Amino acid sequence: MRSESLVAAGARGILITPSDPAALTDTVRRAREAGVLVIALDTPFDPIDAADATFATDNFKAGELIGQWAAAKMGADAASAKIATLDLSEAQITVDVLRNQGFLTGFGIDVKDVKKMYDEDDPRLVGGDSTRGSEEGGRTAMENLLQKDPGINLIHTINEPAAAGAYEALKAFGKEQDVLVVSVDGGCPGVQNVADGIIGATSMQFPLKMAALGVEAVADFAATGAKPKNTPGLDFLDTGVTLITDQPVEGVSSVTSKEGLTQCWG
Repeated sequence: MRSESLVAAGARGILITPSDPAALTDTVRRAREAGVLVIALDTPFDPIDAADATFATDNFKAGELIGQWAAAKMGADAASAKIATLDLSEAQITVDVLRNQGFLTGFGIDVKDVKKMYDEDDPRLVGGDSTRGSEEGGRTAMENLLQKDPGINLIHTINEPAAAGAYEALKAFGKEQDVLVVSVDGGCPGVQNVADGIIGATSMQFPLKMAALGVEAVADFAATGAKPKNTPGLDFLDTGVTLITDQPVEGVSSVTSKEGLTQCWG
């Protein structure tokens, strides 16, 4: 149902995961002007205050954790890594940018602008490609990047379906044992892929918590008019992130895939 229809139907609140945050800003503004509480889930609007509140993973931190883990896991070889990023799209969508730039920062890459992808000049970066967050997209993007440089040995993926597709491409090239794959999401298939050695580490987010807190916030708003508050020091409400890996490294807190499978979603 379109937001205009929800407003007309008397909705007091809307929970939305925007696929194109910038394009939906005007629609959200009109809903808010009509007295509707708008909460973004997982993906912030651009600007973030276009919505009344955002309930989300700290996506920069999620990326940073897997970057830190990868750097520690590679050790001295991190200095000569060949890195590919399998991103969501070229549209610079907020969640995509945050995960990508967080990963690069965590790994030790000099990020020129945390709000913009692909302007880094570190020689370790082979390049990035779009996956649309799908397994098929991950496979195609990985094939493209391997043709560009078959020596790639570290891959950051926007999510676990893209990571699964990348792994299939690596197998087809006979390189599945030579490349470290890291990702973000914490869906049950992705955590199982950590257990199976397909993904080295993934940052687990908690979408069910986002939705539950969102529903509670709308109910509170309808009853009292009170709007939700951000996590102190942040411009959104942080719903948490946990690193999942069966190869723990010193200095980066994590839990095993066995524990992750008790907390995963999907």
